[in-house]
Amino acid sequence: MDETTQQTGAAAGRRSRGEGRGAAARRASRGGAGAGPQMPYITRKIAVYEVLDEEGLSIIERNADTVLEEIGIEFRDDAEALDMWRKAGADVKGERVHFPKGLCRELLKTAPSEFTWHARNPERSVQIGGNATVFAPVYGSPFVRDLDGNRRYATLEDFRNFVKLAYMAPSIHSSGGTVCEPVDIPVNKRHLDMVYSHIKYSDKPFMGSVTAPERAEDSVAMAKLVFGDEFVENNCVMLNLINANSPMVFDETMLGAAKVYARHNQACVLSPFILSGAMSPVTVAGTLTQILAEVLAGASFTQLVRPGATVLFGTFAASISMQSGAPTFGTPEPALVSYGAAQLARRLGLPFRTGGSLCASKVPDAQAAHESANTLNMTLLAGTNFVLHAAGWLEGGLAACYEKFMIDQDQCGMMQKMAAGVDLSESGQAMDAIREVGPGAHYLGCAHTQANFQTAFYRSALADNNSFEQWEIEGKKRIEDRANALCRSWLDSYEAPALDETIDEALLAYIAKRKDEMPDAFS
Repeated sequence: MDETTQQTGAAAGRRSRGEGRGAAARRASRGGAGAGPQMPYITRKIAVYEVLDEEGLSIIERNADTVLEEIGIEFRDDAEALDMWRKAGADVKGERVHFPKGLCRELLKTAPSEFTWHARNPERSVQIGGNATVFAPVYGSPFVRDLDGNRRYATLEDFRNFVKLAYMAPSIHSSGGTVCEPVDIPVNKRHLDMVYSHIKYSDKPFMGSVTAPERAEDSVAMAKLVFGDEFVENNCVMLNLINANSPMVFDETMLGAAKVYARHNQACVLSPFILSGAMSPVTVAGTLTQILAEVLAGASFTQLVRPGATVLFGTFAASISMQSGAPTFGTPEPALVSYGAAQLARRLGLPFRTGGSLCASKVPDAQAAHESANTLNMTLLAGTNFVLHAAGWLEGGLAACYEKFMIDQDQCGMMQKMAAGVDLSESGQAMDAIREVGPGAHYLGCAHTQANFQTAFYRSALADNNSFEQWEIEGKKRIEDRANALCRSWLDSYEAPALDETIDEALLAYIAKRKDEMPDAFS
């Protein structure tokens, strides 16, 4: 927040004489090695923002029904899926499925609107759906931007580092999934190391592998070693990202993974991956129509596999530069798409996934900040339940950035404060403070301020709100520099959560056995 002229002048006078040099140490103690207490998942107490009225929603829904019935959705290279649709009453022509009006919505009546995503530490379990919002880190980046300023291919060490950071970050509620691609491990084996890293280095909820059905099966098998067979079959312990191959295609890889997870009651996040203008129409309404049609087809398929399986209405929506074709982020049109998609998800009674801290910038600069802020604010106000890419996203998702992870997780903490809404308790009304101070005085020393100053406002561990002179004394550090130092301190002080030795041994034995069963493959 801006300081008054009087406060700034007084502080500058003290600091120019070398006073107040403990400010950096005090900031470090607030957000350094300890990383602060873990925040629970967000329970939103503010209203959602809606951009479509009843007429607009009805138009989108009617158009999506037309797409499903007249144009259809392709389920490629999966005879079992096509047969399941045929038996459910759909019109299957080759690999294209045409859906009678109402079929998908009828199937989705068995899908839960809310469920618990269990962590191996029950205190870290989160709710998916309703007024809950859950933040998870960046997903799928082949590159990292490391703490030495290098852009390079990600390694398993990077993957583990990001899992550790997500574990330590108070405002991140899940360690995520494929936080970055560890390219130093063979493609067909890296999922084993990734799932193990989530289990070993964090006790927050995690995501499974979706790059092949057998890798999904490995993820389920490893989860059962942690949670037990019966618990996994009856509870959600993994979310799993199932992307539509937009426009209007589900391929055998995604279908295979979806079948595995749905059969074991593990949540599928059915997400059309949309770059408007390339993978959907250039208009908001046209894009929403296609998204709804794809989600209806994919989400209802999980109910064919197992009625009652947990499933989310997901979408990833970005626009493109019509000059270069490059993805753009933080722009108005994708925000409108996400707001509208959230409304459609609520009408279907499904939990919703979108958004994050998205940007196209190559470094954690002002462009990264404003594009990410535009996306993250929209994400919260839309009423999103599961937020992938909440921290660390850079370069259109091609790179996971250590410094940006630290900046983003700080912003997620601010969103947590925002979502709590207005405190109307007796303390929140502050009438005793108003009576004590009266006209013409100030509130700095009153009893109410003294009792609440530590928690009254969100306190960033990274933002520098001091005078110019103090900033100079402390080395003229930019926020990227402060984020770099904070990240290093977190990794240096990391301590792994306890993991039962018997479970750890069983996981390592399973991984060794599976790796021995197949030769290395790098494609």
